[in-house]
Amino acid sequence: MAIDSTLLSILACPQDKGPLLLVGDELLYNPRLRRAYPIENGIPVLLIDEARDVADDEHEKLLARAEG
Repeated sequence: MAIDSTLLSILACPQDKGPLLLVGDELLYNPRLRRAYPIENGIPVLLIDEARDVADDEHEKLLARAEG
């Protein structure tokens, strides 16, 4: 289940309150902080403790795949 573009436009990173990029249907990505938030069963998990850090090589791959 994909995230609706209207919903994506109002979702924000809980850490810096900035916009997020949708990567496939599996995660939301904050390229400024290089933090990835999972999407579980179509539901974004926007909890700081659930996010993971992204390394330089993965950062480039996520930006290439991002929709937004």
